[in-house]
Amino acid sequence: MGFFGSVFESGFFDGIRGARAMQFDSGSASSNAIELTKRHPTVSLTKQGAVHGNLRVNLSWRMRSSDIGGRSGQSGRLLRHPFKLFKPDMVQAHTQGMVNVDLDIGCLYELTDGTRGVVQPLGNLHGDINNPPYVKLSGDDRFGAPSGETIFVNLDHADEIKRLLVFVYIYDQTPAFDRTHALVTLYPSTGPRIEIQLEERHPQARSCAVVSLETVKGELTVRREVKFVYGFQAELDRLYGWGLQWGRGYKSTKA
Repeated sequence: MGFFGSVFESGFFDGIRGARAMQFDSGSASSNAIELTKRHPTVSLTKQGAVHGNLRVNLSWRMRSSDIGGRSGQSGRLLRHPFKLFKPDMVQAHTQGMVNVDLDIGCLYELTDGTRGVVQPLGNLHGDINNPPYVKLSGDDRFGAPSGETIFVNLDHADEIKRLLVFVYIYDQTPAFDRTHALVTLYPSTGPRIEIQLEERHPQARSCAVVSLETVKGELTVRREVKFVYGFQAELDRLYGWGLQWGRGYKSTKA
């Protein structure tokens, strides 16, 4: 159970249907990735020829190594259980010190017809890939597994999408962005993947606006946001002017 808002606005549940990109190097040839940074925050999907098919947006995360097993006593535990040294971080993360951290991905959307809403695990607002809002959430990973959580965006309907804001939030109210390595990766239909790392230390933050998609001067542009806030989705809404009404929301009891 959590206290983050599901969304409702007039007719929302019934009506759910309905700056030029900066030039920069396309990342390491070995990784075939573009990393969006403060210095180079934007990339044009139009120039990549990637304004079609499904755009996959993935959240993956793991504990910072200094927090696995707690900040103190780790060396003593390794002496008593030396084989734990050879266990990967992801496996070690599934311990009592980890289960209280639950990062989720969500997406605020606004369509060209004025329809606004959210896709997120809370309230089971999973969206639809073939009908408005053309945004679909797949999976709810509660332990930071490598597959993480994924949102799909149907860019065959890009002309019906005004703007999107992908965000990450902490479900269980335990501020923990400073204890995790989180990465949001966009996989366009063509061209290199696009990475945004959440490496800044904001120990009290509970939500983070990560990346936005918007058509700017005829180009579908991806922009790094990485703005941490100390409240929940409603605070992100106010920051970006979505104008929704928020209430208390819960996850399904299913994992």
